[in-house]
Amino acid sequence: MKSILLFLFTLSIYAAAPEYGYKIVHVFPHDPTSFTEGLEYHDGFLYESTGLEHRSVLRKVRLETGAPLQEIHLAPNIFGEGITIINSKIFQLTYKTEIGYIYDFASFRLLNTFKYQGEGWSLTNDGKNIYMDDGTSQIRVWDPNSMHELRRITVHDGARSIDQVNELEWVHGEIYANIWQTERIARISPADGHVIGWIDLKGILPPSERKDVDVLNGIAYDAAGERLFVTGKLWPKLFEIKIVPKTVVKSSK
Repeated sequence: MKSILLFLFTLSIYAAAPEYGYKIVHVFPHDPTSFTEGLEYHDGFLYESTGLEHRSVLRKVRLETGAPLQEIHLAPNIFGEGITIINSKIFQLTYKTEIGYIYDFASFRLLNTFKYQGEGWSLTNDGKNIYMDDGTSQIRVWDPNSMHELRRITVHDGARSIDQVNELEWVHGEIYANIWQTERIARISPADGHVIGWIDLKGILPPSERKDVDVLNGIAYDAAGERLFVTGKLWPKLFEIKIVPKTVVKSSK
């Protein structure tokens, strides 16, 4: 019996997480000049943070048209990164300057700044704590009031650690994360960082529209409507998708 239990335990450590496919529900326009770093859906609108020096902005966007309704430009030397909205504030990271910004949600007025070590890639929250990643396999958990680090989790699939963890989103008690330079999203347990499943988004943007685009990056979730949105850097489209078993062929309405 002990040998059987040991075998099952070992198998669970090394077994890869299951894979899922997608179904396109709706296609929305997306600004093809937006180098998307952070994306969030809140109260009927998208909020987007874009990167690249001299081009980084924080904006409120109308989902149906892709048109910006409100935006501020970051300083020319700042490379904008991920955002999250919590406690009526927008928190934003920057790439290599080790400084973050806190804005008033309604006005985009800068309220405060905060410091952190290393690169800043992405943010999300569970309504209580903020989750931040830096491009490694580590996700930091922060108190949004003090911005102090509470703990860290290591993203792993079985015994294999997963690095290049990028844009984050909180979905049904899980952390969804783009893996940089891939067309895959990891579904991560916030308790211990293990990968619950993989979402394969290969082919979601047609080959005919991939000229001058960059990688998949940008996940937003409408909790009230149970809608999941994805896009990429410099992509001309934003997709509402449903997660389906890998064997199901994707289609659109």
